Amino acid sequence: MKIYIVRHGQVPHNALGKYNTTDEDLTELGIKQAEELRDKIKNIDFDIIISSPLNRAKHTAKIVNVNNTKIIYDNRIMERSCGDLSGKPLTVTNREEYWNYNTTIQYGTSENIKVFFERIFEFLDDLKTKEYKSVLIVAHSGVSKAFSCYFEGIQSGMFLNRGLKNCEIKEYKL
Repeated sequence: MKIYIVRHGQVPHNALGKYNTTDEDLTELGIKQAEELRDKIKNIDFDIIISSPLNRAKHTAKIVNVNNTKIIYDNRIMERSCGDLSGKPLTVTNREEYWNYNTTIQYGTSENIKVFFERIFEFLDDLKTKEYKSVLIVAHSGVSKAFSCYFEGIQSGMFLNRGLKNCEIKEYKL
């Protein structure tokens, strides 16, 4: 099975460099990014699109869905919860440490990285049981970091720079 993972288009908290747990929609730039992605992937035939239920991912999935493929929503591929960091600048944490799989630091009430990755791994393990040939996953930067860990291994355990940029796509074989 081919799996294509896409990060949603830009949202306000991306542009402002802040943590956020509110259910934001795409900015004008985010819509444009999704439209450009749609043009890049229009010739790929997906059996299904699986999206995070958050508005930014749902909106991106709808924009890129040129073939009216069935879209289902799965809570397991929601972004890592930043908890009480929401609304704060990214600079309030050591970003390298925040995305360090081996960290012992807990930033406020943010979701533990290992617990977060396990949620994504469960999703991927479940997906293995399906009969799809080609799947488009529309999710988030943190989810793409967990995909990287699942398919490419933990390596150094540092995941800050292993995530996708807005509307970037990556292919994996499951």
